[in-house]
Amino acid sequence: MDVIVLAGGFGTRLRPWTEGRAKPLLPLLDKTLLERVVEAVPPEMVDRVVVAAGYGIDEMESFFEGSSMPYEVVLSIEQEAMGTGGAVALARQHLSGEGPVLVLNGDLISSVDVAALAVHHAATGAKATLSLWEVKDPSRFGVCDLDETGMIGRFQEKPKPGTEFSNLINAGCYLIERDVLSNLSSDKHSMEREVFPGLAETGEMAGLAFTGYFVDAGTPDSFIEAAQVCIANGRHDTGHIQGDCWFGDESVCLGEVSGSAIGPESTIGEGASLVDCVVLEGARIGARAKLNRCLVGMGATISEDSELSDLVLGHGDSA
Repeated sequence: MDVIVLAGGFGTRLRPWTEGRAKPLLPLLDKTLLERVVEAVPPEMVDRVVVAAGYGIDEMESFFEGSSMPYEVVLSIEQEAMGTGGAVALARQHLSGEGPVLVLNGDLISSVDVAALAVHHAATGAKATLSLWEVKDPSRFGVCDLDETGMIGRFQEKPKPGTEFSNLINAGCYLIERDVLSNLSSDKHSMEREVFPGLAETGEMAGLAFTGYFVDAGTPDSFIEAAQVCIANGRHDTGHIQGDCWFGDESVCLGEVSGSAIGPESTIGEGASLVDCVVLEGARIGARAKLNRCLVGMGATISEDSELSDLVLGHGDSA
């Protein structure tokens, strides 16, 4: 099937990592964030990936030309923010083949079962089928009402505690039929607020909940969580696991590290201590430095005896 990845944001919450660098290409262990999002789809189900993006276009084009991804990648370029609906509509011109199209939020690292979603979509005859995730407190989200046949009857936006009719939220992955896509407005609009409710009202929208893990990797804290989820679930092809940490090839660790991902060719100095951190390729952590919940960019340097918490250090920068 064709896959559309919605990656049009500027990545402001991950600055300075995303200053002059495309967020979809940030490394999450030994693959890019984009590859981590798409790998939720069984490889045999992917024909073409259309990346809806508006920032870092030249960098992404160069990366895709030199990559060995097992699927074709095409960029759908937004000249201005189009909303999720407008982005999907703009991507239509790049679609090939037949059958439903899978749309993925470009920040989400999850264990969604796309094959099961496709089976449910076909069985219900729905025009769109949404992956769903159960949360304890739905008041910060939009929730949907799922009936016993697996169809979504209505949506409820950010319900007040005690008023929610469901704890199931949109998990940022859905299948949609091409006739629905062909009718989308080319203007800026939202799939979630303007398209889905109408499909639900006409009884044409299905939903399927999944379990496992679900992380929006768009903030520093959640990027660290996404790395930890990838470590815990063996989502890496190179490097090695030691305890609850991943170490990239040719990295050197002379200190103590927990809950962290250490990029290739990075060095952790003697006596240094890192807790819940992501360190990218070629970074240098000085002796006896203490880091807690930090993101350290490519080729960045942390001085000896530093004590840092909740810091995002840019690529090539020093602290």
